[in-house]
Amino acid sequence: METTGIKELNKKVAEESLFVQDLKREIGKVIVGQDETLDRILAALVAGGHVLLEGVPGLAKTLTIKTLARCVAASFSRIQFTPDLLPADLTGTLILDPKTGEFKPRLGPVFANLVLADEVNRAPAKVQSALLEAMQERQVTIGPSTHALPDPFLVLATQNPIEQEGTYPLPEAQVDRFMMKIRLGYPTKTEEKSILERMSGAAAPAIKPVATPEHLKRAHLVAAGIYLDEKIKDYIVNLVFATREPEKHRLASHKHLIAFGASPRATIALAQAAKAHAFINGRGYVTPEDVKTIGPDVLRHRVLISYEAEAENIDSDKIIKAVFEAVDVP
Repeated sequence: METTGIKELNKKVAEESLFVQDLKREIGKVIVGQDETLDRILAALVAGGHVLLEGVPGLAKTLTIKTLARCVAASFSRIQFTPDLLPADLTGTLILDPKTGEFKPRLGPVFANLVLADEVNRAPAKVQSALLEAMQERQVTIGPSTHALPDPFLVLATQNPIEQEGTYPLPEAQVDRFMMKIRLGYPTKTEEKSILERMSGAAAPAIKPVATPEHLKRAHLVAAGIYLDEKIKDYIVNLVFATREPEKHRLASHKHLIAFGASPRATIALAQAAKAHAFINGRGYVTPEDVKTIGPDVLRHRVLISYEAEAENIDSDKIIKAVFEAVDVP
């Protein structure tokens, strides 16, 4: 791509990404630390991809998503997933109108721009399948009719990795629909002290909406047009293929640890997420660093480990780290 074209892209991205800094500032009034997590969520917001947040209780997963929703002047729904939840509680149902004698659709809470699926792994398979259609097709079928979901539409789900009683493992097909799976860690001592000081006050910090659905739509279009060099495309493809054919990418020692490698959906998601990461950093082109930064969150739930890996206490993160170390950076 010509230098002039890159300059124009950089200028356009710089203009359209101004709201990202406003979002970070507002969210930072409530959320302490978690800068990397916030960057990933904002990248998903720009790319239009769903996010799965995983972490032990008390790490502000729900608060982060609710705060983000308050900073965007868009419709928001929180759905608390429980074992007795029904698909109709999510999507809506048909209600008899006594005046006309006809059944009319009553749309459920999934009809919102931002949907918080809290403790998503606590609902049974029928509910998961209902959410799956919404996530993939951006539509919901109620009775004989199909209803389009709002644009933009984003599912931000949370799950607790340590408590297994009363939970239902998410189907692999659904997990694959999440653009990113983000793992939250504990805050530092300094951050924890700030949390203590901030949250022990009498009044919660005041925040205001600083972005609209139109901002997100424009950002999505601009991010989709960000320049992706052929060498970066090859790098992304090589990373994905290294999870499928490790022996061909200097990872023969890891072959027995991988049951299934990443699918083509991972390739697409990695390219989209890298573009979105470049966008939120004000650049009109993708660098290898964008791919390396966002890559683990895109791939960790798409590389399925073998029984041998479980026996050796090796998770997908360790395998993905080895993949990034083995594949040559352009």
